[in-house]
Parts: sequence; structure tokens; C-alpha cells
Amino acid sequence: MYKWPYAAWTQASIDAWTLSAEASTVIGMRLAKMALGGPAADQEAQLMVSEKMEAMAELQMKMLTGGLGTTPLSGTQKTLKHYRKKVAANRKRLG
Repeated sequence: MYKWPYAAWTQASIDAWTLSAEASTVIGMRLAKMALGGPAADQEAQLMVSEKMEAMAELQMKMLTGGLGTTPLSGTQKTLKHYRKKVAANRKRLG
């Protein structure tokens, strides 16, 4: 049976698109929360920045320790998985 040689990269592209759609949802939820103002808005803004820094540091550590694999495809797939978990947690928390 013939398998298309770029199937894994096509799936990674679909995963990236899905991540962008999920992140857009979270951005909208965060903006709505911050638009209300008050202490909750301040806390959300601080949480947003700290979460991004933490997610980046975790990903850098994975890269430095070989946790992203040894190929461009595995690095792409694992990076997308890493960020999708973060976005899903935020969506659940904000929802």
C-alpha cells in the first residue's frame, strides 16, 4: 500500500492550525475577563505573562535535554503537543 511521504508533516500542519484556533479562543476568553477590570483582570494579566514565560522555559529545557527528539518533525510535533496542553488547560480554567 502506498503511503504519502508527507503525511506526518501534513498532520503537523493541521495540528498547528488547530492550536492556533484553540489559542484564539483562549485569547478571546482572556480579553473578556480582562475587559471586566478589577483584581481578577489584573491577576489574569499577570498569570498570562507568567504562564508564557514558564511554558517557554519548559520547552527550552526539553530542547536542551533531548526531549524534543532528534528530527525536525519530532521537534515540531512535541512542541505543538507542549503548547496544546497549555492552551487546553487555560481553556478549561477560563471556561
